[in-house]
Amino acid sequence: MKKLRIKQTKSGIGYPARQKRTLIALGLKRMHQTVELDATPQIIGMVKKIGHLLTVEEI
Repeated sequence: MKKLRIKQTKSGIGYPARQKRTLIALGLKRMHQTVELDATPQIIGMVKKIGHLLTVEEI
């Protein structure tokens, strides 16, 4: 299965609570933190919803 390297590049401050909760659900708690997750349909959907806050690359 493909993996994604997801990095938070923009703060969640000033965005709706739902988007902040999505950041936490992805495992991102602070700026410039990077996580590696499997590219499941659920993860891809979350990334698309808050893509403006993230940098994503395939591994």
